[in-house]
Amino acid sequence: MTNPVFLALDLPRLDDAVAMARRVKGHVGGLKLGLEFFCAHGHHGVHEIARVGMPIFLDLKLHDIPNTVAGAMQAIHVLEPAIVTVHASGGRAMMEDAKAAAAEGCKVVAVTMLTSLDERDLARTGVAGSAHDQVMRLAELAEAAGLDGIVCSGREVKAVHAQWKNGYLVVPGLRLPSDAVGDQKRVVTPRQARDDGASVLVVGRPISRADDPVAAARAIEATL
Repeated sequence: MTNPVFLALDLPRLDDAVAMARRVKGHVGGLKLGLEFFCAHGHHGVHEIARVGMPIFLDLKLHDIPNTVAGAMQAIHVLEPAIVTVHASGGRAMMEDAKAAAAEGCKVVAVTMLTSLDERDLARTGVAGSAHDQVMRLAELAEAAGLDGIVCSGREVKAVHAQWKNGYLVVPGLRLPSDAVGDQKRVVTPRQARDDGASVLVVGRPISRADDPVAAARAIEATL
């Protein structure tokens, strides 16, 4: 991939999302559509974004019993996504079935720990240890399940890359030094994440909510 940046199209209106995708097309490598977008616009919305002519990352974070997740994966074959997410905490059997049901050529990656969470959040859900330890445990489980890679923060990607050399590593929650952090708790710069082994860099609000999205996308691209 020449440009590893995937723009998260976290815009509520479909026409605005399409317009944004067309504006920054020359400065990003793909487009990420999350749960909010999918619930609002469904298959039709994904097809409309796909017409822009870029790889689509469906960030649905599927998490259910193995049979249900497999059925969901089969239902999105028609959308031809390049990447789809499931939750690693769904367990090995769920991840195995998700990968088995995915379309040929679609990378299935497991979300380890949301970048909006920290150790206190883990403790409150009954998970002991650090965020780093939790990500490493779930990365090992995802690799054993035959997935293509994981989603993790830039704080953990270097260690995961050392453990899983050919893993497809997706890093969200990225910010330039001048950007507001917002609701993210474990952020790094796109350049640092890339240097540490990230395969895909997910950037949303720093581009989509910028006064000049094209200039913002170009500024990030220039750091890589």
